[in-house]
Amino acid sequence: MTPITEVEGRKLTLSNLDKVLYPATGFTKGEVLHYYATVADPLLAHLRDRPLSFLRYPDGPDGQVFFAKNVPPGTPDWVSTTQVPRSEGPARMVLIQNLASLMWAANLVTEFHTPQWRADTPHLADRLVFDLDPGAPATIVECCRVALWLRDRLAADGLRAYAKTSGSKGLHLLAALEPIPSDEVTSYAKSLAREAEADLGGLVTHRMTRSLRPAKVFVDFSQNAARKTTATPYTLRARPAPMVSAPVTWPEVAGCTRPAHLTFHASDMAARLGEYGDLLSPLFDEAVRLPGG
Repeated sequence: MTPITEVEGRKLTLSNLDKVLYPATGFTKGEVLHYYATVADPLLAHLRDRPLSFLRYPDGPDGQVFFAKNVPPGTPDWVSTTQVPRSEGPARMVLIQNLASLMWAANLVTEFHTPQWRADTPHLADRLVFDLDPGAPATIVECCRVALWLRDRLAADGLRAYAKTSGSKGLHLLAALEPIPSDEVTSYAKSLAREAEADLGGLVTHRMTRSLRPAKVFVDFSQNAARKTTATPYTLRARPAPMVSAPVTWPEVAGCTRPAHLTFHASDMAARLGEYGDLLSPLFDEAVRLPGG
């Protein structure tokens, strides 16, 4: 029998709760749903009013993985949606605004990806993001060195950076902005990526060309583009184990000497939230004018 539960007055049909989605650890779909219920408060804060892109992996990371931005077929009418502009014409996307819609989306088995702008101000970014992606044999350890450089460089321009793991191999840096056109943020981020490449002695590349990336950290500034999205804080990732895009402290970044130091799984997050709360919550209260903006 397929379980039906009620969340905030909405009836949800939850399927295949015993299905193993993360074969490395035996983590099941039921545990995925429990995880998202555990981190719902901070996750919802980061999802709210941001159109959701779905990276779905309903049979686990070894099965079919596919990306979708449009409202999925069968979406309940009580799930909020919004019209967003696209170059090919307007489209409708999902907004996850409450616990019921979060659990509905989690039941689809998805990574949560969101843009740096909100639905009511499309293409006006209120966050800046850098995605630090290491090319083997570089690891997150090298990303941490680059992150500290970027933190200080952003501070010189009056921006306060916050860090989270990507939930895969690298790090993400975020800063809060007064809303500004996404292309201006992209241009600014690109200029800092170039500075990092020039200043860090062969450790960094700002170019996406894969042949340039071995043993370097790719500072991906392109996720500031209006059409791009980034893994939302606290989302699970489609990896062999249930890894989380987890906020981290700057002392943790500075002290990282092994990738395991900044690898976090679903089972780690309740304790971290109990100890630190949401390390990214200052993003909701800060809004800094971008230099030249």
